[in-house]
Amino acid sequence: MTDRHDQPEFDVIDISSLSFWALSPEERDVRFAELRRTRPVSWQRPVDTALAESQIPGFWAVTTRDLIREVSTHPELFCSGEGTQLEEIPEDFRAVAESFLAMDGDEHLRMRKLMSSAFTPKQVKRIEEQIRRRATSIVDRLLEIGEGDFVENVSKQMPMNTFYDIAGLPQEYRDEAAHHADGLASWNDPDVAAGREPGQVVSDALLGNLSIGLEFADLTRKCPRDDVWSNLIQAEVDGRKLSDDDLASMFVLMSFAGNDTTRTTISLGTKAFLDNPDQLTYLLQDFDSRIDAAIEEVLRWVSPIMTFRRTATQDTVLAGRRIHRGDWVVMYYASGNRDENAFPDPWAFDITRKPNPHVAFGGGGPHFCLGNFLAKMMLRHMFDQLFHRVPNLTLGNPELLIGNFAGAVKRLPAFTGCPIAH
Repeated sequence: MTDRHDQPEFDVIDISSLSFWALSPEERDVRFAELRRTRPVSWQRPVDTALAESQIPGFWAVTTRDLIREVSTHPELFCSGEGTQLEEIPEDFRAVAESFLAMDGDEHLRMRKLMSSAFTPKQVKRIEEQIRRRATSIVDRLLEIGEGDFVENVSKQMPMNTFYDIAGLPQEYRDEAAHHADGLASWNDPDVAAGREPGQVVSDALLGNLSIGLEFADLTRKCPRDDVWSNLIQAEVDGRKLSDDDLASMFVLMSFAGNDTTRTTISLGTKAFLDNPDQLTYLLQDFDSRIDAAIEEVLRWVSPIMTFRRTATQDTVLAGRRIHRGDWVVMYYASGNRDENAFPDPWAFDITRKPNPHVAFGGGGPHFCLGNFLAKMMLRHMFDQLFHRVPNLTLGNPELLIGNFAGAVKRLPAFTGCPIAH
């Protein structure tokens, strides 16, 4: 961030405080809607954080769908290499926690090519069969227990085990790796912190999953398997392979991304259908032909990742606001997915919505979510099993995590209407 001689005043609408993020999504959108209408790019004060004292004077908040897309598709103006979160994270932590999310240009492209090469057609076919079986077993268990926490018993189980299945992670590592992944998203949450300072939560989570990633990489090199992680270790682009540090960092990222975002989407997506029974009825009338469009609406509705930032690489102008080189520019996906100009009646859950140009996987460009096909695969099979086999499913009110990055659900009471096993 360069010195500012013409720093604007902070906007009167505050979207930086923890109290703002403690509001419900509907309450937050009252403020977002005003910004979208009158100041789609606004200057905001640094976010409340307990990780470190902020050294930036403020940041630009981008709240409309079209402007989010403009930032996303112009990496020459808005880079990722300076970090992607609203908190200032030490550079060594950032490299570990964000992996190729915080890369640009050829370096980023090389890492994406290596990741893509690990998902061979044979592996993708096997992955879908694993997901189908996992969804069946999760719903078997839900019907057996009858009631409980939907997040713990359903939503968490699908993405956590899918990622670890396709990576071939031994069972004895899985609970610990998932626990550390939670710490990266929930460092500000008292339940996860368990008396630790936020910085300690992040440090413990990073070091914990780094250690697992390094050990797992070494184990795989010695005894390669027929799975994605083994493919990744052996993959080459332009004669180069991933280093152990690259692999450990990638394990941290994949463990977080493979757990938290899809877990949230399953939880709040299921809740959206149950709260809108006409949409569920319409879906079940022709599930196979309607589920793809339904998933797009679920992704828009949930917006599991709420923000991502970029850094201006040069002086530029965005929506009439002068952006200086080094300024932070933050995309508010949760706002963009409720943009009235992009989505008529945006607070209606409508699986017939077409077109549906949501930004749940980013607004396009080089950082478009690499794992989007896996997320959609998991959602398809989970909704198939839940809505066809648990017709009397009831969900209570979700307890949401307070934070500005992942819109996570901590707990969600579930009742199947079936006898409870004793």
